[in-house]
Amino acid sequence: MLLQRLIKLQGLPVLLGLLLLTGCASSGPKPVAQTTAGSDIGHDAAVVAIPPRALTMYEQAAAIMASGDFLEAELRFKEFLLQYPIYPGAHVNLAIIHVSNENDVAAAASIEAALAIDPQYAPALNQKGMLLRRNGKFFDAEAAYLMAVTSNPDYALAHYNLGVLNELYLQRLDIALKHFETYQALVGDDRQVEKWIVDLRRRVAATQRTANVAD
Repeated sequence: MLLQRLIKLQGLPVLLGLLLLTGCASSGPKPVAQTTAGSDIGHDAAVVAIPPRALTMYEQAAAIMASGDFLEAELRFKEFLLQYPIYPGAHVNLAIIHVSNENDVAAAASIEAALAIDPQYAPALNQKGMLLRRNGKFFDAEAAYLMAVTSNPDYALAHYNLGVLNELYLQRLDIALKHFETYQALVGDDRQVEKWIVDLRRRVAATQRTANVAD
């Protein structure tokens, strides 16, 4: 069961990309004005109208990325950013592509570019946490994930990653359970995660019983 969690965790960069793309395809990339880079998009930031051409370019790049052609998608997102540099989601998708190519330096640069536009952008903070976890910086990863869910409490993938981090790396089963439960409540029916929740509830209860006996 632990192996399954690791397998799913390794696949999360692509999953994150696809979820980001799904959101952008339906509503378009959410821009942040350069003068409001310190504000989250959902926190009264001045939102710039999305030019139709920008939306088209972004959707085309997203579709190419979803098809698995990361090389072409990278070129499309870079072309997009040359013309429309205020969209943090494009930088996050580039980071996901760089991670898939095992280029952590480029991934980190893309994440920081997104956060320079919007320091509270949850997808960028989540991706930052994933990169830190990959490099063994577990507490720094936790801080990034917590910033993501503080900025956007409904950002399900950060809760998922907090669950994995706390169970597999930090050995905090009760906290892991809480985040998996939040993730499940947000996404609905994830049968695999539901199995993990059942297992964690059993293990947390067993730990509590052992502690009570020791007392």
